[in-house]
Amino acid sequence: MLVSQIIRNKPQQGVITVSPGSSLGDAAKLLSQKRIGAVVVSQDGEKVAGILSERDIVRELGKRGAECLSDKVDDVMTRSVFGCSPEDSTDLVLQTMTQKRFRHLPVMEGEKMIALVSIGDVVAAKMSELQLEKDALTGMIMGY
Repeated sequence: MLVSQIIRNKPQQGVITVSPGSSLGDAAKLLSQKRIGAVVVSQDGEKVAGILSERDIVRELGKRGAECLSDKVDDVMTRSVFGCSPEDSTDLVLQTMTQKRFRHLPVMEGEKMIALVSIGDVVAAKMSELQLEKDALTGMIMGY
């Protein structure tokens, strides 16, 4: 299965972003409201400046306490963001996520971000693919 198939099945709400310079507190509030695990830091919604996850915020809270919530996302975000393309396989994306310990990858067409996939999206797609294979094999054995 390809990433393009995963993003085709995602609800069309777009990628949730925050602008550089936003506070960690505002980003945390957005993550909570949208019930998501990461937000892309982007000035225009297309170019990725960084990514900020729940884990990033929790680590800062653990180190410094609630005072960090007034800091800017730029100070905490991951700047070196790995992405994937719509043509990448789910196997490659899972391998990247596992090796790099990422839960979210922006889907890029050139320099433009077109979607964000989570490990949950990729695992659900793989499970669906495995179910289809199981059903096909069962059908072959049963003579359907």
